[in-house]
Amino acid sequence: MTRLHHRLDGPGDAPVLVLGPSIGTTMDLWEPQLPALTAAWRVLRYDLPGHGGSEVLHGTIGDIADAVAATLDALGLDTVAYGGVSLGGAIGTTLAIEHPARITSLILCCTSARFGEPSGWHERAAKVRAGGLQPLADMLVGRWFTPGHTDTRGARAMLSQVDPEGYAACCEALATFDVRDRLGEVRAPTLVIAGAEDIATPLDHADALAQGIPGAELVVVPGAAHLANLQRPEPVTNAMLRHLERTS
Repeated sequence: MTRLHHRLDGPGDAPVLVLGPSIGTTMDLWEPQLPALTAAWRVLRYDLPGHGGSEVLHGTIGDIADAVAATLDALGLDTVAYGGVSLGGAIGTTLAIEHPARITSLILCCTSARFGEPSGWHERAAKVRAGGLQPLADMLVGRWFTPGHTDTRGARAMLSQVDPEGYAACCEALATFDVRDRLGEVRAPTLVIAGAEDIATPLDHADALAQGIPGAELVVVPGAAHLANLQRPEPVTNAMLRHLERTS
């Protein structure tokens, strides 16, 4: 099983909240939320395969979800709340479908049940394998934030910690992901968070999640693109805390 680099923060006796990042970022994506969340939660963050300190994994999003489940097993964690951005959110949806008894609450941020046509992901994987991530950095950061957003240093620093082959493999996992016909199987209370100006996973993707998952709530964050929790941390953190308080 692929080893996922992870870190625990917060009180040792608190309930556990797992946080998954977006493709091209590391667990540091969740730094803005950490102080508020660790007041009441033991927060487990992990790096995606080939990102940060995690090994590369060639497989599906289901395989990555299994690696997350194996990490929970190794830590002796039976049930957890889960929040994820983009690919991290897709992993959470998969866990909620395939391991329903383990996920007590679900937060899906700037993510989708299907991330567009597979050909686009295969093309991006090929570009990264041929030339690395640096030539794509401006394009990726431009999708992560709204036009005119200038504080991109932290995001670029995370991208520099991503192995090109690991990124390409995650692109291929995203290419095959499609759970649109399985959203009704999600039983965990779910919050869907969308960036109002997200072009990577537009509002219709968030609407499809919120309408497909029974009882899901949708919160739209103004002035935010794909990394809404990084660009507009306060409204995202507040929405997460409200949801977790209601469902824990």
